[in-house]
Amino acid sequence: MKIEDIKTVGVVGAGSMGSGIIQVVAQAGIQVKVVDVGEASWEKARKTIVTSLDRFVKKETITEQQKNEVLGRISFSTDIKTLAGAPFIFEAVFENIDVKKELFGKLAPICGADVIIASNTSSISITEMASLVKYPGKFVGMHFFNPVPMMRLVEVIPALQTEPATTELALELARKIGKTPITCKDTPGFVVNRLLMPYFNDAIRLLEEGVASAEDIDTAMKLGAGMPMGPLELQDFAGADIGYYVGEIFFNYTKDARFAPPNLLRQMIKAGYTGRKAGKGFYDYSEKK
Repeated sequence: MKIEDIKTVGVVGAGSMGSGIIQVVAQAGIQVKVVDVGEASWEKARKTIVTSLDRFVKKETITEQQKNEVLGRISFSTDIKTLAGAPFIFEAVFENIDVKKELFGKLAPICGADVIIASNTSSISITEMASLVKYPGKFVGMHFFNPVPMMRLVEVIPALQTEPATTELALELARKIGKTPITCKDTPGFVVNRLLMPYFNDAIRLLEEGVASAEDIDTAMKLGAGMPMGPLELQDFAGADIGYYVGEIFFNYTKDARFAPPNLLRQMIKAGYTGRKAGKGFYDYSEKK
């Protein structure tokens, strides 16, 4: 299969990452078939995509007509069989190996030997997941970053079983949808999260030890290290629960104490202080839009 053969792409999972992938693929002129559990998920994803596209219209990056054309390339369904015929499928469901295994079982009857499945996982072994699909050589990791329409990077991660042609096609597709891909080995966290997780944890430990306030820690990294967001702001944006969950996976795999979630993060999760989406994390968002 060549890149020009990919005229339709499937996306399973229309959450925050899935909706971003849907948008950038549709903006690249490719038809997108989306499968998720129900109408509420579709409506939320569609609203997210429309809001994102409206920002591009406001900035005059695209026209209103182009926005409508992008939306016209996207179709939603609850039936996994609608993905039959799509040569390339993105998996963007919940970060749980059992959930993904169930999905791969449903995809098996409709995916031929030439269909590529790309997982957007940020923490689960690509090699382990490849062992769960019918054609492991056609499985690859493609890790996008949030918010997908704005973030240029895509980490492409071949499994031990991945065929070189599969990796190359994943790299070409990433470029076609406007991203800059890098290739990395199948290790916990790949490149970016492997570096970010200890950074997040160290920032939380500084706060935990009373070295500085959350505001001062974030200000220090923004003004002293040129970061666009401080580590605690970024953790609230991404979701403290995600940080905790991913940290646990990395720690259990590597046994490296740098990845172990700090006690303060554990307590925050128990309290439900998971960041912006909960109205409270390292900062209080209850009075803010």
